[in-house]
Amino acid sequence: MNPDEYANLARVETGHWFYVGKRQIVRHWIQHVRPLSPGDLLADCGAGTGTFAEEMVPHCRVLAIDDHEESMELARRKLGADHVKKGSCTDLPLEDKSVDVLTALDVIEHVEHDRQALTEFARVTRPGGIVVITVPALMSLWSDWDVALHHFRRYTRPALLDLVPRDAFEVVHCNYVNVAAFPLVLMVRKWRALKTKLGGRTDARSEDDIPPAPINALLRWSFVSLACQRLVPFPFGVGLLAVLRRR
Repeated sequence: MNPDEYANLARVETGHWFYVGKRQIVRHWIQHVRPLSPGDLLADCGAGTGTFAEEMVPHCRVLAIDDHEESMELARRKLGADHVKKGSCTDLPLEDKSVDVLTALDVIEHVEHDRQALTEFARVTRPGGIVVITVPALMSLWSDWDVALHHFRRYTRPALLDLVPRDAFEVVHCNYVNVAAFPLVLMVRKWRALKTKLGGRTDARSEDDIPPAPINALLRWSFVSLACQRLVPFPFGVGLLAVLRRR
């Protein structure tokens, strides 16, 4: 990401419904599929500012991994230098079968060779361990936000599942998330794209500002409640969540 994006993320991620909700959803699925013990190791790949890793410290051993110095410095302030390592999703600084839970939260869309990342996740995860992945969904939502964050792509559910080496992983769960916000997000991004095409100036991105408290709470509730259920396979969403278990 651009260095300025880390400052934006650090400013809003502890209050914005999307970032708070995403971390809550991931914690739910970890607890549901592979509850953590104090001796377990969780590796957060592409750890950003280290906030998710910091929140997991009371539950297990934690390692934050990133290959951007801006990110690593923010993570060191929260976790200490011993809990932060430099590495990429395609070249993790970890031993084979050494991780109990691996998270890659909105990360592999930044990786040119995303299939290689899944192979690397399989290498470092213990049998019975899990990998939790979130990604942005649907190229129809492509916007200046994706460009600013240096995304290579957005995913469909079949495209994400196609990356999974089935000899290494069982797919426990894979579904679109952030479903309720999809119509509004689509409308806003199409409007911004049209304004740009016509030579107009676009307003500040909604992703960079925390909505008023009641709206923020409602958006978080809808995001979390729909993403934590497993009965309805949604046909669309702003993002995708996959939970994989190592064979």
